[in-house]
Amino acid sequence: MRECGPPEVMRLEEIPTPAPGPDEVLIRVHAVSVNRTLDLAVRAGTYAFRATLPHILGVDPSGIIEAVGTGVAERKVGDRVVTRQIVRPATATQGPGILGVHAWGGYAEYVKVHAAATHPMPDGLDFVAATVVARHGPTALSMLRDVAKLAADEWVLVMGAAGGLGIAGIQVAKSLGARVIAAAGADARVRAALDFGADVGVNYRARDLTDEARRITNGRGVDVVFENIADVELFPKAFASLARNGRLVTAGAHGGGTVPLDVKHLYLNSISVIGSVGRITAEDLKLTLAWAAEGRYRVLVDRVLPLAEASHAHRIVEARSGIGKVLLRP
Repeated sequence: MRECGPPEVMRLEEIPTPAPGPDEVLIRVHAVSVNRTLDLAVRAGTYAFRATLPHILGVDPSGIIEAVGTGVAERKVGDRVVTRQIVRPATATQGPGILGVHAWGGYAEYVKVHAAATHPMPDGLDFVAATVVARHGPTALSMLRDVAKLAADEWVLVMGAAGGLGIAGIQVAKSLGARVIAAAGADARVRAALDFGADVGVNYRARDLTDEARRITNGRGVDVVFENIADVELFPKAFASLARNGRLVTAGAHGGGTVPLDVKHLYLNSISVIGSVGRITAEDLKLTLAWAAEGRYRVLVDRVLPLAEASHAHRIVEARSGIGKVLLRP
């Protein structure tokens, strides 16, 4: 993309294959996912950080290492790897640097990244599944286990439950022994979430979310809300679903990001609202990939398209016309 704007600003061009520098590897990309915020918003120019142009999107490519730079000992040509999208750690004054946002990403046949930002793929796991796991699994695990401190037998309300992060949140919550209410905006999306292990589902466009959450929990409310929508109507409903000492953890703003907050409910019930992008550690990535290889963690994929159809892929995600992740296969 040489300018920001609608999907058509993305154009397929031939450019020189990048050469890995010191401590870097060159990956031949086999799969990369399409993400509403880190791809669509960056492309449109509405993301909090404006990418330096020209730019190549793609935060989570997976593939095979084709070349290694000097100083690389832990990776070799032929290794199958996923990538961790953090290319620069956060500091006290700024957020982390992200592949495909602050550096050229994986909407390409080749991408170069620091070797430390790669992780080996387990045998038996294909590139499409590995890409989705690496994108959302460690984030959901960090948000629920470390940030929300979700405990066994607690109730968690997963918003946007059929999305990439929502599907991950359901499975992570169940692995921690929690009970899950899957909330989504269409019956088909609710059914998809139930297929991934949620205990009960709610269509928040057809029913009152707060009333349903209270009914399901016998009037008590949920212990944790797993949020990544920040919709002006849905956020207050989810927030009102929280029981005393409840925690709302959020890592997204697909619905706009500016929402009303019932401060009386907040302080009278000792509720916490926590923003988190989730930590993507090598340990958590290894764990979630192993779960996937063992069949304990599944991904929901809508379709896989060739790189030349990136604009079409963005339109699908923008219109919410599919269920599950959309990926590109360069």
